[in-house]
Amino acid sequence: MAETQSFLAFDLGAESGRGVLGRFDGEKIALEELHRFPNGGVRVLDSLHWDVLGLWSEMKNALSLCALRKEELNGLGVDTWGVDFALIGVDDSLLGLPYHYRDSRTDGMLDKAFDRLSREKIFAHSGAQFMQINTLYQLLSMVIRESPLLKIADTLLMLPDLFNLWLTGRVVCEFTNATTTQFYNPRQKCWSREICEAFDIPYHLLPEVVQPGTHIGTLLPTVSDDTGLGEIPVIAPGSHDTASAVAAVPAQSENWAYISSGTWSLMGIEIPKPIISDQVLRLNFTNEGGVAGTIRFLKNVMGLWLLQEFRRTWARSGREMSYDQLIQLAVAAPPFTSLIEPDDEKFLSAGDMPSRIIEYCKRTGQTPPRDEGEIVRCILESLALKYRWVAEKLSLVSGSPIDVIHIVGGGAKNRLLCQFAANAAGVPVVAGPTEATAVGNIMVQAISTGLIDSISDARAVIRRSFELENYEPEDSEQWDSAYERFLAITGLS
Repeated sequence: MAETQSFLAFDLGAESGRGVLGRFDGEKIALEELHRFPNGGVRVLDSLHWDVLGLWSEMKNALSLCALRKEELNGLGVDTWGVDFALIGVDDSLLGLPYHYRDSRTDGMLDKAFDRLSREKIFAHSGAQFMQINTLYQLLSMVIRESPLLKIADTLLMLPDLFNLWLTGRVVCEFTNATTTQFYNPRQKCWSREICEAFDIPYHLLPEVVQPGTHIGTLLPTVSDDTGLGEIPVIAPGSHDTASAVAAVPAQSENWAYISSGTWSLMGIEIPKPIISDQVLRLNFTNEGGVAGTIRFLKNVMGLWLLQEFRRTWARSGREMSYDQLIQLAVAAPPFTSLIEPDDEKFLSAGDMPSRIIEYCKRTGQTPPRDEGEIVRCILESLALKYRWVAEKLSLVSGSPIDVIHIVGGGAKNRLLCQFAANAAGVPVVAGPTEATAVGNIMVQAISTGLIDSISDARAVIRRSFELENYEPEDSEQWDSAYERFLAITGLS
């Protein structure tokens, strides 16, 4: 048996971050969560920011734990969410606290953007989905407000690239996260000068783009001194967390779709080159970078944010409930009492989610949910029906059927949602691995170091290493009827 090799994945999500150890023995990979720490937006005056210094401190704590345990790391990699960024000065100093994508500064920015460049031209140059949270509109808000930071900044780094700078001293931008900005051109494989000029974004801010698997450097001496580790290689995974999650999809057939299920549900297919057409523009789908030269053609769906924010609202009123308790309430609730469009703009920001859902139902002429169980069931059924809509459009655009849906990430543990997804879409659902982002991060590192030959071989390793759950469609007539009602309520077609 081959000697076991160890890798560390830093997987930073909107609610928490983790340092996850992956040990690969040549056949299987085993995970150990070494260190978990909270994350979330920090309100400062009227703005919402990320506490990147706090995250950095926790990451160094994880590295110190590796040193204390005498872990011989063969590599480490960092992945985070997309779209958010930091501005860096000429001396590599951090200029201000990075903003949270849910900050209100992007309200109304889409309309202002189209005054500068048409929707059609932005899409032709980026192939990216229009969402007000995108980096492009965050930067536009700074341009309009004449932010002094843009005038003194030397470099723009996406958040995983910021941490790579602090780990290694090297300034680069990893490909998969670059494609979430909406000013990277995936066909020309470079930053879009046309978009930057139209939006007055200084082009000199944009660094070299590197592919997943790139050896960025080794730990800086200061980091080694602080943590007790030596010259550990820092390797770029798919630094956008969804890119790493999709790398961990244990697919075997050709016609499969994925849902990376967490705060967001990112549903799509893996393709060799971007699809940029009028049809894709109308559907507002996106082309984002994947690992091994692929494109993640997908749709962002609001996801379990709806449930997370519902739970937080009730907790603030003194009614703390676990996710398991909420799911049990949903199981007991009657089906299809009410339905929502998960991506309605009213659901984007933090706040009283139950009241917003009730208001949506009243606005659309429905009987609103009466209690917690009916609200949770409304959320889960509506998500599943939105998945069906996305699956139909993926098949339409690609010209290929979808025979199976793989749900990976934390949402794979939500058995009710997985069953609803199979019921709604009418195809089998395979759930797992739940730690897909960390797994994909580690697999790309293992490929980079030559331990695994390809992404298909990595997926075979994943199938051998993790228990997967299978869900078959049920109650097809009832779900077909609900889908017709969902389309009528939401105005989707």
